[in-house]
Amino acid sequence: MPYEFGDVVLVRFPFTNQIASKQRPAVIVSSRAYNLAKPDVVIMAITSQLHSPSSLGEVLIGQWRAANLLKPSAIKPVFATLEQNLILKKMGALEASDQAALHRAIATVLA
Repeated sequence: MPYEFGDVVLVRFPFTNQIASKQRPAVIVSSRAYNLAKPDVVIMAITSQLHSPSSLGEVLIGQWRAANLLKPSAIKPVFATLEQNLILKKMGALEASDQAALHRAIATVLA
């Protein structure tokens, strides 16, 4: 199955210290073309631990039910690369408005 930008998947997301990982939802941030050409995908973590105000690069998912998430969630500005065969399942996809907010957040974090 080709993954696309904005797909919400379930993975074992590595902690930034690379010592452990946690099963959690994540969002695909690599393009369909990249995902078709490479064996891996680039993802960002999704959390239900919401903070107010949001931290730099964090995206509140407005349409979290449409993305098939269990509760209100946010995308954390934490990136990882995983082999596609490590994706446990596809859960859903972000709506267009949430994808646009994600594009803006990525530009803020990486620019």
